[in-house]
Amino acid sequence: MSSSTATSPLRPVTEAPAPIPAAAPAVISILAAVSVCHMLNDMVQSLLPSIYPILKVSFRLNFGQVGLLTLTYQVVASLLQPFIGHYTDRRPMPYALAFGMCFTLAGIAVLAVAPTFALLLVGSAIIGAGSAIFHPESSRIARIASGGQHGFAQSFFQVGGNTGSAIGPLLAALIVLPLGQRGVAWFSIAAVAGIVILYRVGRWRSHHLALATASHVHVDPRPALPRRTVFRAVAVLIALIFSKYFYLASMVVYFTFYLVSRFHISVRSSQLHLFVFLGAAAAGTFFGGPIGDRIGPKYVIWVSILGVLPLTVLLPHANLFWTGILSAVIGFVIASAFSAIVVYAQELMPGRVGLVSGLFFGLAFGMGGIGAAVLGHLADLTSVVFVYKLCAWLPAIGLLTGFLPDLEHKRAVAK
Repeated sequence: MSSSTATSPLRPVTEAPAPIPAAAPAVISILAAVSVCHMLNDMVQSLLPSIYPILKVSFRLNFGQVGLLTLTYQVVASLLQPFIGHYTDRRPMPYALAFGMCFTLAGIAVLAVAPTFALLLVGSAIIGAGSAIFHPESSRIARIASGGQHGFAQSFFQVGGNTGSAIGPLLAALIVLPLGQRGVAWFSIAAVAGIVILYRVGRWRSHHLALATASHVHVDPRPALPRRTVFRAVAVLIALIFSKYFYLASMVVYFTFYLVSRFHISVRSSQLHLFVFLGAAAAGTFFGGPIGDRIGPKYVIWVSILGVLPLTVLLPHANLFWTGILSAVIGFVIASAFSAIVVYAQELMPGRVGLVSGLFFGLAFGMGGIGAAVLGHLADLTSVVFVYKLCAWLPAIGLLTGFLPDLEHKRAVAK
């Protein structure tokens, strides 16, 4: 067997995540489709916590039961993603995305009519399963349709999710709050639209898979790194995800409390500051990918994690004006890390796009939820100001980036 067709545990034979033989407009149309569906998927995800006040009153829930709803959704969404990604790496399923959105539709229907708390848990789990199918597969489609611009594709795809997370609570306030629990059913329109769009994406994927099979195209020909090197690099990336999402949890969940506690401003003013932070983070998500395409994802990881350390250390000591400025810059810079981490990990383990995407999207879900709970408990024991002084040092974990292998150098040596 020739070296070009030899396989290893790190490189299963599968279709290449290479540029498709199509015109740029067709590639952009696929990227736009998965980004829009990411928006629809994450909009439904953000709907669940937005309707907690309604469910708490209607079902007379305590806070522990509300927390159990979140835990059910996040555990299912987080734990299933790597397994689904690993399965579809080995057995491609072109219509998996549309199938996953059917789960989301079913979950919406259950939440809209559930008469008991047990069925609310079932609905949460079904939506979590839909999300678990969606993220690794849509990330794979984004890479295939990237035309080689992997960072740009991941960022474009990710911005759709950020947009959905932002507008979900707004739509819940406009639609669900006036109508009550049954108002959730209106979101089934978004799920049906997603199914239609993703079915067409599945047809494109099926055609691309047939072309790859007919051409006997396999994975990226870069040599596999030693298993120990890969495991060490993955461990570093997991630590970086921990740093990023624990810090983001401190900002997204507790920033308004921090501003009100420290500067005694109104809740409305604190929400405006949070909006600025989230807007800057969305912009950073988009620009991080294309920058990574130009200079390499490892350098983006260096800057986006370790680079914000001086700013995060300054933040708890700044006045209100500079807190607003610093938080916006921190949001922009640190948000650029995720697309770079996903692209770097996909290049680290060629042929494992689904596994990698599922693993790191799942970690992002899990770390965000764990971070919110841990930091909330710490704030109860100490103060929210102490939490920010402690979290300020989390970006120092970015020093571990130095242990990541230089994949560009490895590629050059291989050539």
